[in-house]
Amino acid sequence: MEQESQLTRLGLFDARVPRYTSYPTAPHFKPSVGPADFTDWVHAIPAGGSISLYMHVPFCRRLCWFCACRTQGTQSDAPVRAYADVLLEELELLKANLAPGVRLSRLHWGGGTPTLMPPDMMRRIARAVFDAFPLAEGAEFSVEIDPNEIDEARMDALAESGLTRASIGVQDFDPEIQKTIGRDQSFEVTAEAVRMIRDRGIASLNTDILYGLPHQTPYRIADSIQKLMALSPDRIALYGYAHVPWMAKRQVMIPDEALPDAPARLRLFEVARDLLVADGYDEIGIDHFARPGDGLAVAQKAGLLRRNFQGYTDDQAQVLVGMGASSISRFPQGYAQNAPATGAHVKAIREGRFSTTKGHVFTPEDIWRARMIEALMCDFRISADEFIRDHGFAPAALAELFAPVKAQFGEMVTVNEAGLSIPERGRPLTRMIARMFDGYEMEAKGHSPAI
Repeated sequence: MEQESQLTRLGLFDARVPRYTSYPTAPHFKPSVGPADFTDWVHAIPAGGSISLYMHVPFCRRLCWFCACRTQGTQSDAPVRAYADVLLEELELLKANLAPGVRLSRLHWGGGTPTLMPPDMMRRIARAVFDAFPLAEGAEFSVEIDPNEIDEARMDALAESGLTRASIGVQDFDPEIQKTIGRDQSFEVTAEAVRMIRDRGIASLNTDILYGLPHQTPYRIADSIQKLMALSPDRIALYGYAHVPWMAKRQVMIPDEALPDAPARLRLFEVARDLLVADGYDEIGIDHFARPGDGLAVAQKAGLLRRNFQGYTDDQAQVLVGMGASSISRFPQGYAQNAPATGAHVKAIREGRFSTTKGHVFTPEDIWRARMIEALMCDFRISADEFIRDHGFAPAALAELFAPVKAQFGEMVTVNEAGLSIPERGRPLTRMIARMFDGYEMEAKGHSPAI
């Protein structure tokens, strides 16, 4: 109770802060970044360099009420096939602007529901990607799989195309919760998808599960976590549900009165975390868990854990290129986001130009602030040696930067000659502490609860 009282006093249960999958965050992107900037940044990628590639498929058979992603429903394959043709055109446009020999570090298909694509379409896109880019050593290919939208033929297509990691969204296995969030996905259907994945020798399985859902209780989340562990995923993302109906209109279908309050959300997280740790998972950052031999766990131990739009990653590529409507790219020079509306994106690509509509050009200050926030989110510490060595900070300047954080959070942070760190008891506050290093104004309403 003393811990909860301290967290209450520090504002954890009232705060809304960014998840910091980017810095600056997407609300700060401006239309001053356009296709010409994107093209210049692509041209700057050196010959033989490595990039990561994200391909967005914004279609679903049904729209889950809890989801805040940019998606659209379709019962026909026709718009999906037309969109796939545009992805192939976009791929050719990207290839034409890249220096020779650029290699692929990571390929991820997200959505939406990439697995609603027919098998021939999956093979065609994968073949085009790998024909365009040779694979770097240790390259990985991951796909978000909807257990309700996968079968043996589509699973064969993915496996034969070189899939190395499957990702499944679980959310919760409780039938009442599923009904309330518009997500009907039984344990049996999910287990069958896992069987198909494992039968084909796909070595890594990632799963997502949510806390803070309507009607969720400690008992119910414990039951769902135990069922999830029975499937033996290699990685688990334990995300807090963000109820933002003013941004994601479909969330108005979820009754506010059924949602747990902030202290209850913390207890839900702690129940799930304790079960996962007891089962042998390593804690990765603020909300991921991985088996000790998994790449995330290895990267964390080596100090190489990174954070991007997909959450935590062990990918060390400096460039992430987002393809498809609404996708965001990250370059050493800044961020660039494609047109969010599918029609506008398609029109641009068919006219032979990239669809960039907004973004952000990094300032020198952005670079060091982004690294400080990433270090806190990944390692719960900011190393004084790193920032003296890599960013030219004087020890006195770091001390001045850390002083208001210590004044605000007291014993929940440790400040000394080694830098600033967050001890175990302070880790629920990590996003709030990271916010202290954010140099931009923030409208709290646009972000998710701090817990």
